[in-house]
Amino acid sequence: MGEPARKPNLNGSSDRVANRRGATTTRLGKLVVDSGQVSEDDLERALQMQAETGERLGNLLVVLELITEMDLVELLAQQYGVSAADLDKLKVPDTILSLVPQEMARRYLAVPVAADSQNLNLAMVDPSDVVAIDDIEFATGLRVQPMIATERAINDAVGRLYGGQADAKMRKMMTDLEDEIRGPGDLEVVEEQEDFDLAALSEESGEAPVIKLVNLLLTDALRRDASDIHIEPYEKRLRVRYRIDGTLYETMEPPKNMQHAIASRVKIMAELDISERRRPQDGRIKIRMRLDDRMRELDLRVSTLPTIWGEKIVMRLLDPEGLKLNLADLGFEKQSLDRFTEAIRMPFGIVLVTGPTGSGKTNTLYSALANINDIDTNIMTAEDPVEFNLEGINQVQINENVGLNFASALRSFLRQDPDVVLVGEIRDGETANIAIKAALTGHLVLSTLHTNDAPSTINRMVDMGVERFLVSSSVQLIVAQRLVRRLCKKCREVATVDPEALVEVGFAPEEAMAVTVYRPIGCDRCNDTGYKGRIALYEVMQVSPKIRDMIVNGGTNAELRATARNEGMITLRESGLVKIWQGITSVDEVLKETAL
Repeated sequence: MGEPARKPNLNGSSDRVANRRGATTTRLGKLVVDSGQVSEDDLERALQMQAETGERLGNLLVVLELITEMDLVELLAQQYGVSAADLDKLKVPDTILSLVPQEMARRYLAVPVAADSQNLNLAMVDPSDVVAIDDIEFATGLRVQPMIATERAINDAVGRLYGGQADAKMRKMMTDLEDEIRGPGDLEVVEEQEDFDLAALSEESGEAPVIKLVNLLLTDALRRDASDIHIEPYEKRLRVRYRIDGTLYETMEPPKNMQHAIASRVKIMAELDISERRRPQDGRIKIRMRLDDRMRELDLRVSTLPTIWGEKIVMRLLDPEGLKLNLADLGFEKQSLDRFTEAIRMPFGIVLVTGPTGSGKTNTLYSALANINDIDTNIMTAEDPVEFNLEGINQVQINENVGLNFASALRSFLRQDPDVVLVGEIRDGETANIAIKAALTGHLVLSTLHTNDAPSTINRMVDMGVERFLVSSSVQLIVAQRLVRRLCKKCREVATVDPEALVEVGFAPEEAMAVTVYRPIGCDRCNDTGYKGRIALYEVMQVSPKIRDMIVNGGTNAELRATARNEGMITLRESGLVKIWQGITSVDEVLKETAL
């Protein structure tokens, strides 16, 4: 687009700006006096006010009614040899307006008026501002043709043009959302902070459109069964994505100038410090909303993180209705479920659930607790964070800031006469050793680890500094799991797959000839993804006497795995093959989450 734009040289730019402003003031003062419209005494009075206030001389001359705005613009246009811009009724297409972002327009007091393939007509307060011209030429790739306008006119134009663009975009976005979900529904913040200064927040977060937009976001996310909402700021745009069935989808792009207002509204709801934008914050929101003619309650975990373009916000939706507490509904094969149920009903020992973040470990553990939650059982949990409240179970929120970590919580639990202890995660050797001590002194301990499969968990604990004989004598069962998406039953279709390809996936030759494989299509029920909901794949390794001997003698992961398979362990891949055979999921999903 014309000649290459010059990269601005910012070295010493502050001095150049100050020198230029002084020179501009001197020229303007001489110009208005020479024109006969302002006397020397009036100019001196205006210059004294400028020194006190830091205002531009031209603004002060107009405010003091020493010269009209129109006369000032005509004088400046003549002086600079540029055209005067009439901005009061100016209409600029969005394609041209987007060349100069609102932040840049306000910083340099400059508004784009028109543009072609090579040039950009730019209304400026100071057409001699070479720093502004260089930056805008570099950003746009166009040669700037300066025009002159007053500061008042440019500020009004920026507010009207950019504000109108953002308001129209937001109105359309909210109208589309309301049409899609048939109204935003009633949303009530159950536990909202009440002692904040509404007057101080009104400009940034108290406007009805901001509240309405955030309510629509929450309602739409719940309607789509999203697990997380990501609000992400970038240089020129603001993006919203939902995580649905483990996959992120971009859903909308609110106006960039709503960024701080949206962040402030979410922070108010989560009782966070809205004035702090330099460090991460974590909070919680409890809301009650009407959706599909019934009331729904859910918790949201809120996390804010400062990025180079502003605060990114992630809200995790914790919907109690989405929590499956029946072990039979999670995805266990019968043999694996029998082994798991037997282990969680033992009076002592450790049961570990492993897998990456977001693989459903918490749901499996909560289901196990619900299965053994009897009136005669004292169950205590240490979690970071507590995701769901379980009736009849003592749940403790980890707080590292006051020294309450998993290890210290577990020590305290042992003085509380527990029968079953859940430790949210074994992160280090100290926690692992205390868990083993609890297991060896007559307690059932449930916990999680981050490992790729069940057999590798043994050597992971050894790497943490736990003695092999302690691992072999305390660990009863290890579960590895992954989540795969369920095929939408409404739109799935039978897929034609080469039997040889199915053999490579893991099916036996005779199975590959007989299995019916389905593929995703997409419909209104599944948001055109072809998938609706998720199910777990499970690998359950029972620590048998033979495996205990192998642990003590330093058996490798491969050796432990081979022995466990000989003793009937169903691997993650084999669990996935069962789900394919049952028509629950697709081959692609199993390949994505498991290895042979």
